[in-house]
Amino acid sequence: MTDDRMTAIPDLLTLAPVEAGKLGHHTVLETDAARVIVLAFEQGHLMKEHKAPRPLLLQALDGHLRITADDRTVDLRPGGVMYLPASMPHAVEAVSPSRLCLTLLGS
Repeated sequence: MTDDRMTAIPDLLTLAPVEAGKLGHHTVLETDAARVIVLAFEQGHLMKEHKAPRPLLLQALDGHLRITADDRTVDLRPGGVMYLPASMPHAVEAVSPSRLCLTLLGS
């Protein structure tokens, strides 16, 4: 549902299927204040260390993800959320088939 002031997405998981052999990248919402992307990982997929130009919120929607940043490793599971400041190097590994809600904050 979208109007001039509000957008609601009833089910992020249906918008981002996990597909063998590729990383799913699904932009599900884009506003002046934030961009929301759902990444769909098959088990064992590794996103090598990289940076984002904006602060990030990472939330596991399903599965089990291992996030490495700032010389620490965090296991992120459904219900878990993590904040990373802009330009912090990080890597993401899918311990099991997983979907990650990634919110880039600010414009």
